[in-house]
Amino acid sequence: MVGTYNLGMVMLSLVVAVLAFYTALPLVAWMTASRVGFAAAWLSGGAIAMGIGIWSMHFIGMLAFRLPIPVGYDLALTVYSMLVAILTSALALWLTSRADLSVPRLGLGALLMGLVIALMHYMGMGALCMVKAISYDPLLFGLSIAIAIAIVASAAALWIVFRLRHDGHRYSLRMIAAVIMGVAIVGMHYTDMAAARFAPGSLCGVEADTQLPLSWLAAVVLVTLALLILALVISVLSRRFQQRTDVLMQSLAKANADLTLAALHDPLTRLPNRVLLHEHLLQNIERAQRQGQRFAVMLINLDGFKVINDGYGHQLGDRLLVVVAERLNAHRRAHGSLARLGADEFVLVADIADPGDAAALAAHLVQALAVPFMVSNHELRLSSSLGIAQYPEDATSGPQLLTHADAAMNHAKHAGRNRYSFFERSMTATTRERLQLLHELPRALELGQFVLHYQPKYCAEDGRPIGAEALIRWQHPERGLVPPDSFIPLAERSGMIGLLGSWVLRQACRQMHDWRAAGHGDWRVAVNLSAIQLASPSLLDEVATTLSEFMLAPGQLTLEITETMAMRDAEACLRTLGQLNALGVRIAIDDFGTGYSNLLYLRKLPAHELKIDRSFVQAMDSSAEDIAIVAAVVALAHTMRLQVVAEGVETIAQRNTLERLGCDQLQGYLLGRPMDAERFIATVVAQRNGPRAAWLAELQTASNERPPGLHAQRRPGRAEQRSGPPWKPASSRVWPSPPGSPDTPQRHVPPLLFRFPIPDSTHWNAACISWANPPPAPPCPSPKTAASVQSFPPKNVCARPVSRATSRSRASCRRRPYSVPACSR
Repeated sequence: MVGTYNLGMVMLSLVVAVLAFYTALPLVAWMTASRVGFAAAWLSGGAIAMGIGIWSMHFIGMLAFRLPIPVGYDLALTVYSMLVAILTSALALWLTSRADLSVPRLGLGALLMGLVIALMHYMGMGALCMVKAISYDPLLFGLSIAIAIAIVASAAALWIVFRLRHDGHRYSLRMIAAVIMGVAIVGMHYTDMAAARFAPGSLCGVEADTQLPLSWLAAVVLVTLALLILALVISVLSRRFQQRTDVLMQSLAKANADLTLAALHDPLTRLPNRVLLHEHLLQNIERAQRQGQRFAVMLINLDGFKVINDGYGHQLGDRLLVVVAERLNAHRRAHGSLARLGADEFVLVADIADPGDAAALAAHLVQALAVPFMVSNHELRLSSSLGIAQYPEDATSGPQLLTHADAAMNHAKHAGRNRYSFFERSMTATTRERLQLLHELPRALELGQFVLHYQPKYCAEDGRPIGAEALIRWQHPERGLVPPDSFIPLAERSGMIGLLGSWVLRQACRQMHDWRAAGHGDWRVAVNLSAIQLASPSLLDEVATTLSEFMLAPGQLTLEITETMAMRDAEACLRTLGQLNALGVRIAIDDFGTGYSNLLYLRKLPAHELKIDRSFVQAMDSSAEDIAIVAAVVALAHTMRLQVVAEGVETIAQRNTLERLGCDQLQGYLLGRPMDAERFIATVVAQRNGPRAAWLAELQTASNERPPGLHAQRRPGRAEQRSGPPWKPASSRVWPSPPGSPDTPQRHVPPLLFRFPIPDSTHWNAACISWANPPPAPPCPSPKTAASVQSFPPKNVCARPVSRATSRSRASCRRRPYSVPACSR
């Protein structure tokens, strides 16, 4: 008995098979990306959709086959065949959702899938229950071809699906996998159907009560087909939704990457920041523990960066930091990691073999940073202070290594900068002490532990006290008197310097009020301004309110600023100082010579005083060049109608030299140390009748006997010039002759040359103040030292004291200004 096929139904069966697999394929991707509970749901849904599709394809193919006898299908076997199809689909989906698909697993899955599909087919054929059973010709040939086709096709399809498990929306490969699987199943079905033989006179033996009508079977197939089409529509819609989702996910991924970069890297230099540095340190520690290695943490601080950043602006400072980071990256080792902690601090983590290796790398980095940088057509010079902490000798954790490297860096900075230093245990005590002071600062201000000490200032011409400089001290209950160098930098870092500055201003004005009540209304008190106070918009109101509260004249208050502070924001500084000057407050430029020394800008500042830094005063004892610098500064200040204050006067020679050079005011340990207010009054009163009275009398005598020359012909101050007659410069200075020596003519010296003293001629300097009781002449130099002494005195300066007993030597000095005078013998 021979059957026929309906070609349309055959094509429909192929379409159903491909459609079922194509619809179920995205479920693999969704199942892979879902959590465990949702993955099981996606697996069940996909297995049902794919299994019913395969089962529908089989029975559509059976409906396409026409026999000349009526046929029916057994209900139980038909349902069982559907369950087999669903289980087969579940097996395929489960295999392709695994993390890996090895060759043995692929082969086993393909074999099981082919056998189960073949089982489903023969169960469907058996559901016909033919009287005179169906035979196959040849049986083994048809069966082997069907199984081979199923196994090979299943393997190829499984592999493609596995490749698509994370991207079920690549439609070309998805369609290829669906076509391969569909053709495999349809091909196996129709191959077996062609091998089937129906004997003549065969009948369908399905009983009426268990028979599944063909109309029902067709309805089930049609419903299945409709469901698959609906699933396909949903899949297409989900594709568009997924595309939009993918775009959003890509944007989100990029945003997350940018946020991660921003959270873990410095936005300026693109170097790892502190957070990522700690991760790198943890990784290095774990690796060093496993491999028994060592590494070093080097903390690098840029010396002088703040001055450049304040002077040239933050924009150029940022570009300089980028160039510094590039240079450090170029000089670090291949396996080292560089990070920026913030501001002007960098950290390098590098593998080392021994401390000598670390020292060589540190020296190389210090030398590299000492090379000038060219930034925006500016040649900028920096130095660096570098601290080294080694693992595991110094610490075994990342935070401890950074702390110890910071302590070593601070030690290198205090030791002179432009160098490196290894960590030592003694350094931690200093660091802990600084942290403790920083923690105690706010409480100390609340408890009133700060006090003001006053260092007296004297008029250089007549020696009378003219006021003091207010200096803050911390009266710590346990540490005693803490100097300002120990807590002022901490106050600047913590932001408390503004509160401390306001407190100093009020206390100084309160003390001036008390002194005025005690009869010292002509005294002035100088107060140092911090950069934060100078930049504060409320500074003018604060000063005016404080002066009004204590009923003080504005001229009794002197506010001191440094050159660096004035250059930080030039326009704003000029505006603020102009307002203070209009109020009547005196302005002093402190530490002159140690900052920018910008003469053009200095000319614009509404200043009244210029303070020579103590470093130049201390160097006058041993350097003629520094004496020349001080002389030039004094001449410059007087030309600009500024009064000159010399601080740091510690020796009589320094005092005499500064007075002779024309300084207006003197301040230093020789004249008085900083002391509290009560001791200050007692000391100044005692000095009027004490040992200092001799010096005051000596100064007064020299002032009375001196012809107009030094102070009398000096330019007046700005306030004096406003009210006095125009000043005319003198062409020369006249140095007084010894009293009672009419035979000795007065010696005329050019205006600046008379200001150069001899550093080692202390007695000569004293003789310059008063000719009374001149000291004896120093002994002649020995032949061994004559040459060295002859080359030391500057031009036009006599190296011996001039006295009545040495008139011949004096004449000799005038004739030979470059040589040592002839011996008095």
